[in-house]
Amino acid sequence: MKIIVAGATGVIGRRLVPLLVAGGHDVVGMSRSSARAASLEEYGARGVVADVFDGERLLRLLADEQPEIVIHELTDIPHELGPGHTIAQFAANRRIRIEGTRNLVEAALAAGARRLVAQSYAHVYAPRGSWVKAEWEALDLGPDVPDSRQLNVLALRELERSVLQAPGIEGVALRYGTFYGPGTAFEEGGTVNRLVRRRHYPIAGSGAGTTSFVHIDDAAAATVLAVAGPTGIFNICDDRPAALKEWLPFYARLVGAPPPRHIPALAERVLGNEHLAYRSTMQRGAANAKARAHLGFAPAWTTWRDGLRRELEMAAVA
Repeated sequence: MKIIVAGATGVIGRRLVPLLVAGGHDVVGMSRSSARAASLEEYGARGVVADVFDGERLLRLLADEQPEIVIHELTDIPHELGPGHTIAQFAANRRIRIEGTRNLVEAALAAGARRLVAQSYAHVYAPRGSWVKAEWEALDLGPDVPDSRQLNVLALRELERSVLQAPGIEGVALRYGTFYGPGTAFEEGGTVNRLVRRRHYPIAGSGAGTTSFVHIDDAAAATVLAVAGPTGIFNICDDRPAALKEWLPFYARLVGAPPPRHIPALAERVLGNEHLAYRSTMQRGAANAKARAHLGFAPAWTTWRDGLRRELEMAAVA
């Protein structure tokens, strides 16, 4: 099949493109950088230069390429989170998820694409009830939700609506868990790695906030399955959601860092770190049962403990 991957040179795109090529697909990777687009040739794909905010260019590109499948892996995640500036720092990412997605859907429809698979996010569920959520459960929206979080969840909801409700195209939204592995924030020198080594990633309050992890290669493998599988929303994560008070000390020990500090959640909020306070006290994890049953998803790394340990062992001998 002819497949266009938007965001082909990003963290997941670099793992996904070789899998698609190995599967016999004709893969075209889209990037804003001509140098990064050219680098896709080493994977057996063809790179093209385009900006998702240039709607006319997208329409021409997809009309010329005539893809059967379009995969949307575009993000603009900030590398550092400055206290009190979460809304501004995630503005570019929200724009991609809203405006960029609409442009991509419009171009895919005009080109006659059959299916669009898009990257979404698993940690969007309302912090009520169980700590691990299924796809049908409520999102974290409402008058009591801080703007810094609600704006990001609204952007994801709009992305999923654009993809799933577009007439005449099959939509799939993959709610990926927190990535770890090559190129992610958890590798040596990555954002989380640096914060943990400096003891700047504390356990705020209860530390019961829950994270669902997924190795970047498992996320890429799930995306390949989504090319031909059922439509809808799927949580893509491993089998063992974990409270921050469990995974953060474990990760700190793995990298040889001092143990994380324990501070009151209120202190984090007063300092403007609402994002980290939420992750530590309220965030819900995600269940992968639907993806296992209907998508055929079977993560190679079923638990973050084994996956993180193996990644760091491999990095040590590299």
